[in-house]
Amino acid sequence: MALLDQIHQPSDLRTLSQLQLDQLAAEIRAFLVQKVSATGGHLGPNLGVVELTLALHRTFNSPRDLILWDTGHQSYVHKIVTGRANQFDSLRQTDGLSGYPSRAESPHDVIENSHASTALSYADGIAKAWALRGELTTVTTPGRHVVAVVGDGALTGGMSWEALNNIAGSDRQVIIVVNDNARSYAPTIGGVAQHLATLRTTNGYERFLSSVKRVVSKTPMVGPAAYDALHGFKKGVKDMVSPQGMFEDLGLKYIGPIPGHDSEALEFALNRAKAFGGPVIVHAITEKGRGYRPAELDDADRFHGVGVIDPDTGKSVSASGPTWTSVFSDELVKAGATDQNIVAITAAMLAPTGLDAFCRAYPTRTFDVGIAEQHAVASAVGMAAAGLHPVVAVYATFINRAFDQVLLDAAMHRAPVTFVLDRAGLTGPDGASHHGMWDLSLLGIVPNLKIAAPRDGQRLRDLLTQALAISDGPSVVRFPSGAVPADVEAVGTVGAVDVLSAVDGPRILLVAVGATATLCVEAAARAAAEGVPVMVVDPQWVAPLPVDLVELARSSAAVMTVEDNTRACGVGARLSQLLRDANVDVPVRDVGLPQAFLEHGKRSDVAQSAGLSPAAIVHELTTLAIHVNLTPDSNRAPDVGAEA
Repeated sequence: MALLDQIHQPSDLRTLSQLQLDQLAAEIRAFLVQKVSATGGHLGPNLGVVELTLALHRTFNSPRDLILWDTGHQSYVHKIVTGRANQFDSLRQTDGLSGYPSRAESPHDVIENSHASTALSYADGIAKAWALRGELTTVTTPGRHVVAVVGDGALTGGMSWEALNNIAGSDRQVIIVVNDNARSYAPTIGGVAQHLATLRTTNGYERFLSSVKRVVSKTPMVGPAAYDALHGFKKGVKDMVSPQGMFEDLGLKYIGPIPGHDSEALEFALNRAKAFGGPVIVHAITEKGRGYRPAELDDADRFHGVGVIDPDTGKSVSASGPTWTSVFSDELVKAGATDQNIVAITAAMLAPTGLDAFCRAYPTRTFDVGIAEQHAVASAVGMAAAGLHPVVAVYATFINRAFDQVLLDAAMHRAPVTFVLDRAGLTGPDGASHHGMWDLSLLGIVPNLKIAAPRDGQRLRDLLTQALAISDGPSVVRFPSGAVPADVEAVGTVGAVDVLSAVDGPRILLVAVGATATLCVEAAARAAAEGVPVMVVDPQWVAPLPVDLVELARSSAAVMTVEDNTRACGVGARLSQLLRDANVDVPVRDVGLPQAFLEHGKRSDVAQSAGLSPAAIVHELTTLAIHVNLTPDSNRAPDVGAEA
C-alpha cells in the first residue's frame, strides 16, 4: 500500500494525479476490509464514501474549513486521510480509535454525537457564528467553508428539515453534500427517498459534465475558467440543476446528481458549490459496500455494521447463539399471530431491532418511519387511539430523542403503546452516544408508564406478553445487547418480586435490575463465602416499583440496588424515595453507572471501569455489611421467607 503509506494529512492528497487517486481509493478499500474485519465496525458505509471523502479533502482545507459528518459512522476514510491510519488496529477497542469522529483525536473532527440528522443544525450555527465574526465565505469575500455530509437516511429526520428551513432562508454559505446510497441501515423510505430517487434517475447533469470534460480536454483553461467558456452557459446550468423539485422550492441551489465514485465529477461539483457563496446542495450517488465482493453479491445492508468477520467471505467468526434481540423478535412474531391489533414501528432500523422477522410475517402491519423517533412515537399514539397496539422498537439511546412524545403524547393520553428498548445499558464499542444508560432515569419520571427489565430470555418472553396485554397506558420492555444469558430461575416469590437467592436471618437485600441479575447472584455467592448474607431479588417491573419491596426492605439490615443505568434518578434513587415515603429507615446503597459520558471499548472493560463487576459489587456489599454491623455470627431472626 505504497500510496496510502504516504498520506498523513489532507494536503498530501492534492499532489496526486487522477491515476494515483484511483489507486489510493483501491488501497483504502483493501485497508478498510482488513482492519474492520478484525475489530468490527461500520464497513459498508465507509466503503461507499472513499472517493467522496478524497474529493472533499482535496477541495476544502480542513480543519480551517469544517467537514461535519452525519452520521459519524461514515467517517473512517476521513480518519485515514487525517493521519490516523496507524491507529486502526485499535478501532472501537478500549483506549483505542473511536468509531465516530472524536475531538480528542483530531482537530479535523467536530461532531462526536453519532445520532443522525444533527449535522445541518451544527452547520447552520457555525455559519451564523462565522458570519457575525466576518469569517464566512460570501459572494464577494473569501473565507471559511462549512460542509455537512448528510446521508440520505438522515434527511428522513425532522431535525434535518428544521435546519434546512433556516439554512435556505439565508444567504449564508452552507454546503450540504447528500451522500445518497438509497439506504440508512436499510433502504430509505418515504417521500424524501422517492424525491431523491427521481433525481437519481436524471442524467442531465452527467451529460452536462461530460461536455465540460470535453471542453477542458481541448483547452488550456481548467476549472471555473473552462466552465465559463462553455457554449450555451445558461442552458448548461439549467440542465445541471434540473429537476431540483423541493430543493429549489426551498431556495437552495442544487447540483447533481453526481456519480459519487467519479473523483473528477465530485471535485468539479464541489468546486462549483464552493464558489457559489450561498447555501447549496451537492447530491452524490454512492454505493454502500462498494468494492467488497461479499457486500456486492450479498445484501449490502448486512455489512452496515459488522462484528469480527472473515475478510474473504464476509461471514461472522464470532460465536453464534440466541441474542436478546432474536428472543424478542421470535416472541413478537408469535404474539402477532394471535393478536391482529399488534403492529410494529421502527425508525430506520428494521433488522437491528429484530423487527425484520415480524415484517416478513406481517408486512402490512410493519411501519418504517425513517430516522424519526419523535414521529414514530406520536404516530404510534395515533394508532393506539384507533384501536391498535403498536410496538415501537428502538435502541435505548434513541428513545431520548422522543422523550416529549413519550411523556405528553403516549403517557398523558394513556395510550397502549409498548416501547421495546434494545441495547439498554452499556453497549461497548459504539461509545458515549450509544450507551443506553439514561432510559430508566428519563422514563422513570413519566406518569402512567410501566417499565419492565427482564433478567433473561424467559423473562423477556413473559414480560413482553404482559406488556402487550396492558390496555390503559404505555409500557416499556428494555434489555441489553449481545447474547442472552442462561435463564436464572427464581427460588421463590414475595408477591410480585422474584427471589433469586434466599437466606435466613439478618441480611442485605440486593435488588437486581434486569440483566444485572446474573451479576448479582454471582456477587451474592462470593459475599456469602466471606460471611456476608445476601438475599437477591428481581422486581421485574421497575416502574412503578412493586410495594412488596417495602416489606422486604423493612425486614433487612440494609438494601442495595444494582442497575445498568446512571445512578442519577435511576431505580436505586426511586427505591430510596419509596422507602422514605413508607417510613422504612434502613441504609440504602445504589450501584450503577456514573453520571458521565463513558468512552468506547469492550463492553466488559467499560463495565469493569464503571464498577459493574462481581468483585466491585462484593466490595460494596462487604463495606455495607460492616457499616450495619452485619457479621457472620449475627443473631438469627425469623425471615419473611419466600413463598414457593
